[in-house]
Amino acid sequence: MNPATAALLADALLALHVGIVLFVVGLLPLVLVGGVCGWRWVRHRGLRLTHLGLMLFIAAQAWLGRLCPLTVWEQDLRRLAGQGAYGESFIGHWLSRLLYWDLPWWAFVAAYTGFAGLVAAAWWWVRTEQ
Repeated sequence: MNPATAALLADALLALHVGIVLFVVGLLPLVLVGGVCGWRWVRHRGLRLTHLGLMLFIAAQAWLGRLCPLTVWEQDLRRLAGQGAYGESFIGHWLSRLLYWDLPWWAFVAAYTGFAGLVAAAWWWVRTEQ
């Protein structure tokens, strides 16, 4: 793969990764507000299963001490592109600042576990439709 293609794919993967994070984080408040407001779509079982499954996967990866597979794939693409840092592309610079934080690993384990607990609790607060 040529370096320009690898860099473009790495940026695209980073954008997808940010989109998934926005889905996972943003859906919980929407479910809670939607439950109060009577929005039927927040009770969709497939949507909620996808949300819970993603969050449980994320928390499990943290407990196992593993990086997200999307992060690993993106880093591999950046190495293929010859990029040593995220600052080498506009997208890489700004989206990585949103996504990657310099905190101790235990902070991620605690945050992901707590958030997974909230997503699971939302199943009782806002029931899904059969």
